[in-house]
Amino acid sequence: MADRAAIVTGASSGIGLAIAEMLGEEGYGLTVAARRPEKLEEAARGLKDKGYEVEVVAGQLGEEEGVKAVVDAHRNRFGRLDVLVNNAGVGIGSAVGEIETKRIDLQLGVNLRSVILFYRECVDLLREAAKEHRSALVVNMSSISGKSGQPWLSVYSATKAAVVGFTQAMQKELGQEGIKSTALCPAFVDTAMTDFVKGEVAAEEMILTTDISEAVRFLLKTSPACVVPEIQFIRPADAHM
Repeated sequence: MADRAAIVTGASSGIGLAIAEMLGEEGYGLTVAARRPEKLEEAARGLKDKGYEVEVVAGQLGEEEGVKAVVDAHRNRFGRLDVLVNNAGVGIGSAVGEIETKRIDLQLGVNLRSVILFYRECVDLLREAAKEHRSALVVNMSSISGKSGQPWLSVYSATKAAVVGFTQAMQKELGQEGIKSTALCPAFVDTAMTDFVKGEVAAEEMILTTDISEAVRFLLKTSPACVVPEIQFIRPADAHM
């Protein structure tokens, strides 16, 4: 059994999978979660083939039952939680006059509600880890559009700004107990989620998923006295955002 354990949501590809791979390298037992079971199982096989301990839970992460299923499975498998990575997210572009209610609800649910629910369901496990080593860590995936709202991505931008605010609140609420909270705010990352813009921005000009995972590795190495509330990742072309 691994000495430390982590939950990573949105781990079937992209940033989430890169972070899960890094955590596996660092010796963490992993619970990986995402919406699509086939894609998640494929990603998990790759992690298991590298010798990592992996629990797999597919489900709707914007729903209370889905969140509880992930946390319950993790608790039963590993019995501890040192790192929580709230990475699952969805972005749907639309002009404000054409925003569909179901797409508002989807983005609010996955991007924001899920983060809040995972904190609630995991806080007891995080507190136990913090009592042991004073460096329990929660990483919340925001976006550079959470720092500067973007047109046609208004709902997405709003949810990501809320993630930054909630992360700040959690650091103030839980930080003295040894539970750190960090918001990651990247610009375009070379993943399937940014395929819509690759006709205008070349993939080779985008941030790499390993840039994000290496930032999380850095957070794992900081001392209990060091808190990093937020990291922004931008490209030279994004300096005006």
